[in-house]
Amino acid sequence: MSINDKFIINAAGRKVPVEVNGLAVIPFRGVGKFIPNGNKQAPRIPSCVEYPSDGNKLVPSLKESLLQAGLKNGMTLSTHHHFRNGDLIANQVFDLASEMGIKDLVWFPSASFECNVYLIKYLEDGTIHHIEGSMNGSLGRFTSQGNMKGMGILRSHGGRYQSVQDGEVHIDIAIIAAPCADMFGNANGTNGPAACGSLGFALVDSEYASKVIVVTDNLVPFPCVPWQIQGNHVDYVVQVDQVGIPEKIVSGTTEITKSPDRLFLAELTARFCEASGILRDGFSFQSGSGGVSLAVSAYFREIMVKKGIKARFARGGSNKYLVSMLEEGLIDYIIDGQTFDLEGVRSMRENSNHVWSSPFTSYNYHSKGNFASLVDVVILGATEIDINFNANVVTHSDGYLLHGIGGWQNCLFSKTVILTVPLFRDRIPVIKDEVTTLCGPGELIDVVVTERGIAINPLRTDLIEITKDSGLPVFTINELKELAEKICGKPSLPKFTDTPVAVVKWVDGTVIDTIWQVEK
Repeated sequence: MSINDKFIINAAGRKVPVEVNGLAVIPFRGVGKFIPNGNKQAPRIPSCVEYPSDGNKLVPSLKESLLQAGLKNGMTLSTHHHFRNGDLIANQVFDLASEMGIKDLVWFPSASFECNVYLIKYLEDGTIHHIEGSMNGSLGRFTSQGNMKGMGILRSHGGRYQSVQDGEVHIDIAIIAAPCADMFGNANGTNGPAACGSLGFALVDSEYASKVIVVTDNLVPFPCVPWQIQGNHVDYVVQVDQVGIPEKIVSGTTEITKSPDRLFLAELTARFCEASGILRDGFSFQSGSGGVSLAVSAYFREIMVKKGIKARFARGGSNKYLVSMLEEGLIDYIIDGQTFDLEGVRSMRENSNHVWSSPFTSYNYHSKGNFASLVDVVILGATEIDINFNANVVTHSDGYLLHGIGGWQNCLFSKTVILTVPLFRDRIPVIKDEVTTLCGPGELIDVVVTERGIAINPLRTDLIEITKDSGLPVFTINELKELAEKICGKPSLPKFTDTPVAVVKWVDGTVIDTIWQVEK
């Protein structure tokens, strides 16, 4: 149903633009309703004639590599976020672009962090036209205020791979910061003074970009083993003093929560998983790196030891708690997309059953299956949930864009999806009549656990039946919402202008919702 020539109502009932940054988009059609046609994209066919016969692709500086790669106005540049808040390369790339007088670049990061607030000045002066990737913290606030020249595009980790593979995004120059590399361009994240673990988020960049630059502070003789990035995809190698600060990989909470309410929330989640039969020998799970998620893993460990069971695999982000379970024999494998602390880095280097993965294997929706659907239970968070179990992870109740999607959307295809949230934050209820921004359809979200009780999606009659005599505090989602409003009152709605500042893509590349400029 068309509103006008600029917007359309999609299958989720959300108003979305018909084009973004001058390109037509496909509105969300429903879960599993959009089936792509055509073939995967591919870069230009290269020839060994064009590359040094001795395999030495070293160039003297990052600036020289950008010049040789043909950097010019309007190009799309990509970076990865495995260094998280310790990244030292992305900002340097745009310093050099500005110095060279380049304008209207598209930044295509796998994620941004607060260290990238530095780039706001380049968004203001036109060096960067817009960001297609997570806009966390201050970058998100900048976007919500309508300050970015183009519209932002938010994708999941799997959606980022899908967008490149399907030809929605063409990367002109990929800059891959690597803790270890050889002169040929083989690279990994497990070795070197700035070791960060996996480089899986940069895999698609290396495979599809027109030009690929590997930047390292740890150049080793050929071969760099293991090679997470294959030098056969790489054009230039640059050696610098430092690519990242490994201590700042540990950004955000990486310790078990000490809050009694949050600990009880985590305990309820683990008890629910036990009562529902999810925790059985050979099960699989995924949880995040936040304090509550880590506490859930700790409670899982207690139950597993008590029952004498172990997990076949855990999907990571890895951390010291997951590593300890691996090394104690409670988990057969960690299948890891990124590492959240230095114990995870160590484990990936030392343990053969701690294996790195990429968004292609784990999350890409346009592939012949992915690992996400094989996971028995995933524990996720959310900023908001509504009475139809729809969830939001990118904006807050004030309307401001403050987070990226990460792998959150992709994980919704796990066999059981549990959202662990406090009933309210800062006296604002988390459960709403309608979420501010729709990131995940309620049909894919099975259970909501708060410190005051549990709500099971009515679609999951099996879970309702199996836990009905468990003694767990099970309520309807409406009852939890009413309880929160009784304590906090009904929150006011955020106010927006009619100007879209970003869109949220679904895992299949369709547009599921719009983020609007916040009224100043």
